[in-house]
Amino acid sequence: MTDIKNVCVYCGSSSNVDDIYKEQATKMGGIIASEGWGVVYGGGRVGLMGLVADAALDNGGKVYGYIPEHIQEREVEHTDLSELHIVDTMHVRKQMMVDRSQAFVILAGGLGTLDEFFELATWKQLGLHDKPIVLVDIDGYWTKMVEAIHNIAEKGFMRDTDLELFTVVKSVEDVAQTLKEAPREKFDPATKWI
Repeated sequence: MTDIKNVCVYCGSSSNVDDIYKEQATKMGGIIASEGWGVVYGGGRVGLMGLVADAALDNGGKVYGYIPEHIQEREVEHTDLSELHIVDTMHVRKQMMVDRSQAFVILAGGLGTLDEFFELATWKQLGLHDKPIVLVDIDGYWTKMVEAIHNIAEKGFMRDTDLELFTVVKSVEDVAQTLKEAPREKFDPATKWI
């Protein structure tokens, strides 16, 4: 079992999405708080990101946001967080979020969420971290991407064992138990960045 203090949640910053994604984001924030875990996220007050943060705060949880200056200047940062860190670059933001977290949850999102998921999976493949990654396939949102990843393995561009780098669940209600059952980290190296 993994010792979890904080769960990093990656998800979209858009509010122009179907209600099911908003509902699941809100539930996710509440579930994390009810487990006594903190939320680590991108620091925004908009879209699914803001819903996760608000729900965690509303349920007595701690929320730690990390936002780059160039995004913060657009006044989209959440000002009611337990901690808000304004950083120089996206790379610093990512490093701090990974280092602060013991587990990662991927909700529906756009290109940024894709980038974060694939970077996390690649680092885990390379042995830069050994933390659980849970992909929440709400209403089949990630199904085609997961199929594409399986195709990559079938074509020999990754090992079949690499398909175990992340776990796919269908609902946020499955996340907490999945994280509790995740193997304890074999190592905890300092995050390495290029």
